[in-house]
Amino acid sequence: MMRTPTAKSAGRRAGMLARPLLLAGLALALAPLAQAQHDPLSMPEGTGTGAGTGAGPGAETGVQAPVTPGAATDAGAPAPAITPPEEDQFTDRILAIVEEDVITQRELVERMNLVAQQMAEQGQRPPGQDALARQVMEQLVTERVQLQEARRIGISIDEMTLNRTMEQIARENRMTLPQLRRALMQDGVDFEAFREQIRTELTINQLRSRQVDNRVRVSDQEIEDLIASESGAIDRDVRYRISHILVAVPQGAGSDEIREAREKAAELRSRVREGEEFARVAMEASDGPQALQGGDLGWRSPGELSTVLAREAILMRTGAVSDVLRSPQGFHIIRLEDREGGDQTLVEQTEVRHILKSPDEVRSEEEAERQIRALHNRLQEGEDFGDLARGNSDDPGSAAQGGRLGWISPGELVPGFEQAMNRLEPGEVSEPVQSEFGWHIIEVLDRREVDTTREQIRARAREVLQNRKRQDEMELWLRRLREGAYVEYRVDGLEP
Repeated sequence: MMRTPTAKSAGRRAGMLARPLLLAGLALALAPLAQAQHDPLSMPEGTGTGAGTGAGPGAETGVQAPVTPGAATDAGAPAPAITPPEEDQFTDRILAIVEEDVITQRELVERMNLVAQQMAEQGQRPPGQDALARQVMEQLVTERVQLQEARRIGISIDEMTLNRTMEQIARENRMTLPQLRRALMQDGVDFEAFREQIRTELTINQLRSRQVDNRVRVSDQEIEDLIASESGAIDRDVRYRISHILVAVPQGAGSDEIREAREKAAELRSRVREGEEFARVAMEASDGPQALQGGDLGWRSPGELSTVLAREAILMRTGAVSDVLRSPQGFHIIRLEDREGGDQTLVEQTEVRHILKSPDEVRSEEEAERQIRALHNRLQEGEDFGDLARGNSDDPGSAAQGGRLGWISPGELVPGFEQAMNRLEPGEVSEPVQSEFGWHIIEVLDRREVDTTREQIRARAREVLQNRKRQDEMELWLRRLREGAYVEYRVDGLEP
C-alpha cells in the first residue's frame, strides 16, 4: 500500500505496500474516441466512425442522444439531437441486454455527453451521433461484461476502499472531498454517479490485474535483448574501457569440444574472481587478438562492440567481471575497467523499518492511533522494534521481516511516510506518523548513496516489455470475454 504506481518492485513486498490507484483529474477513465484504436475498451476493428460525419448540434457543450440512434438521413448527416424529457420517459427504456444486465437509454445519453465533453475539452471534434452512439454503446457493453466477470469470481470494492480512493482523488486535485463534490456539480456531473463510476474503474482494474497481469512474464534474457537492440539510444555518447578473455570454439566443433571450452572459460573466470590479475590470466590463456595487451580492448562505444559484449557492458558496474558469455566465436569473459560520458544517476537510499496500525471496519481511526501510541511507549521503555513489528504490525509483508522495508529509493513510498522518514537520522525512531494507510512508527537503520543508472535502464526496459505484453494479452483476453457474452440489442443501429 505504500509504493507508488510507478514502482515496479511490488513483488519484493506484500500488497499492503502497493499504493492505490490514483485517478488523475476529474474525468472518468474513458479514452477519447480519437484514440480508440489503442484502447482495449474500444470498438472492434472495422466499426469506425463512418456512419456519421458531422459533430451535430450542440457539439461544443456535449451531444444528446437522437430519438432513435441510427436514424441518420440518406446524406449521412447525424440525426436530430434531443434533450431527454423532463418526465424522464426514456429513463427505463432498455437498449441492450448484456447477459443478466441491461443498458438503458439514459445511461447511453449520459455517457455520450460525458465523452463528447471530454473530447471538446481536448480540442477534438466528436463524430456524428450515430457513430458516437455505437462506440459508446460498445464501451458500455464491454464494461458490463467485465463487471459481471468480476462478480462471478468474487471481486468487489468495499465502501472503505472507495471512500479512501475518493479522498485520494480530491487530494490529487488539491481539494477536499466537499470541494470535489462542488467542482463536479459545477461541471454538471452527478457526484454519486461519479462515485459509482470510480467503483466500476477500481473493480475492472482489479479484475484485469488478476486475469491479465498475472499472465505477463518478462525474462532477464528479453530485457537484455531489448537493451542490446536499443544500446545506441540508451548509451548514446558513452564509451567503455573493457578487458577481454576469449576461449575460442572452432567452426564445426563437436559437443565435447564445446563442453571443454565452456569448462575452461568457467575455470578462467574463477581464477579472476578469486583474485588473480585479469591481465595476467588474459595473457596466459586468452585466444583473443589483444591477449598480449592483457585483453585490453581500449575505449569503445556500444556500436564498436559485438552484440553479446555490448549487452553485458551496458548493465555492468565499473570493476565488475561478467559471467561466461557465449557467442559464435566461443566463450567470453569481460571486465569493465571504466566508463565515460552519458548521465550518471546517483540516489540516496534509506534502509528503513516500520510498524503499521490501520483503521478498518472494526478499528476506528482513533483506536488505531491509540494502539500505535501504546506501541511507541513500549519502544521507549526498551522493547525490541523487530519483535513489536512481528507481533503487532498490520503490514504482513514487512512484519515477517521485523518491519523491514529494505533499501528505499526516493519516490517509492507515499509522501507522508517518506517525508517523515527523511527527517530521521540513522538509528532514530519517529513519533507516530499518519499516512493514508494508517499510523506508523518509523525507524531509519542506515543511508547510502548508490549509482542506479544500470538499474534504471533495466527497469525501463522491463516496463517497456511488460506494457507491450500486457497490451497484447489484454486485447486477447477482452476479445474472448466479449465474444463469449450474450448481448441482445433492442434498437437498430447500435450493433458493432
